[in-house]
Amino acid sequence: MSELPDLSAQKPYALDQLAQLKGKIIQLSQSMVLQRARIERCRQSDLAAARDIYAELSKTREALVEALAQTQLFLMEMEEYALAKISGQLRQGLAGFALMSTGYKSVYEALSRFASSLPVGQKTNAAVVGRLMNNIKLGYYPTDPDNIDLLLRGIKFPEGVTTNLLDPCCGCGKALRQLAQGNNCYAYGVELDESRAEEAQTRLHRVGFGSFFHSSISREAFHLLFLNPPYLSVINESGGRSRHEKRFLIESLPALAYGGLLIYVIPYYRLTPDICRILVDNFDDLTVWRFTESEFRKFKQVAVLGVRKPRGTELQDTLWLEELASAPMSIRSLAEMPEERYALPDHTIEVNAFKGERFNQKELEQQLRRCNSFAQMMARSELDSGVKRPLLPLSISQIGLIGGSGMINGLIACDTPHIIKGRIVKVIRTESEEKFSVQGNHIGSEVKETITNKMIFNVLTPNGFKALT
Repeated sequence: MSELPDLSAQKPYALDQLAQLKGKIIQLSQSMVLQRARIERCRQSDLAAARDIYAELSKTREALVEALAQTQLFLMEMEEYALAKISGQLRQGLAGFALMSTGYKSVYEALSRFASSLPVGQKTNAAVVGRLMNNIKLGYYPTDPDNIDLLLRGIKFPEGVTTNLLDPCCGCGKALRQLAQGNNCYAYGVELDESRAEEAQTRLHRVGFGSFFHSSISREAFHLLFLNPPYLSVINESGGRSRHEKRFLIESLPALAYGGLLIYVIPYYRLTPDICRILVDNFDDLTVWRFTESEFRKFKQVAVLGVRKPRGTELQDTLWLEELASAPMSIRSLAEMPEERYALPDHTIEVNAFKGERFNQKELEQQLRRCNSFAQMMARSELDSGVKRPLLPLSISQIGLIGGSGMINGLIACDTPHIIKGRIVKVIRTESEEKFSVQGNHIGSEVKETITNKMIFNVLTPNGFKALT
């Protein structure tokens, strides 16, 4: 996994968002208490107004539940797993809370205590922030080889068909090489970091240098898309926010053929509603597999596999996929994936365009070494190196043109050997003609210029130098 721009001036997106969510949770909690009190005041005197306020209260609760869900996501990114669990419990409790209850005081106090405990400002774990920023700056998280082996076991490669594999952020190319080796595959990768891209060239068939987002790649040309993108959200210098795992999914999707297989590696808590919507809308036979225990403890990663389908008009349910983000231990282990669970398309596809953002000089050098066209272009043909004789005798004018152009320069072997060199010079001849009127009066002069070509042969003979015109 690699593909991050210069992030030296950036900070974790999660930290910024938690600060904003803290204020939002407190404000929404206060709004719920005030709206409930207004309902109580209007119940006897203005029932219609009470109903309107109740509708506002319902919307406030929905916004607060959503804020708690977002808080849980960012807490997991900040490795605050205990607080993330509390956030999930508060979200579930609030979603089922009876809005006409009189127990608002305890709800408000619980939400206020939770908001005040969020890791912002002085409460931020400096070690965690430092580790996150190091990861952001590095931007490189290679996939564990043992889990690649488990993924490989679940793929059925077609017999007699060369399949195309693409990794849009291939790093040094080890993961894609492991998938492709021995399976009659053509492996394509794109890598932002030049040193890793050069290393990837030793393992993959084609490597595009530079950002994947500025590359030119054929659409629907790949049998398999292996996508292990950077997933740490960041705030860039201009203040814009970016979630790389979402952008990579959206922009690499068109390269995958219909019927092709997606392998999408992300932390389980990144199965957010927007990601789940993209997956469900564009893929059939979706399954989610948890990485093996040691890797899952470190990076919380899962592999989402699915077969690309045309988008339909009817919205599909995403709730089953979203719920996995709050119950990771219910996700099956990758070791449980059946053999050849997914079959790749069994037809050949041409990759007509594959060009990285930056010109890949090393790839050009390799292609020239494998091709003899350059050598053929530079080699002298027999016609160039042999003696040239005209098919028919030359006329005097033809001899003059050839001689003047310099094509018969050099030693002339005959009874009286000599060296001849021809050239053509322009000669300007000026003529003046006096003009007179019909009465015989002088009315001026007319000057005419005539330009002619003069051929000169310089001949060096045993008897001296001669110039012939």
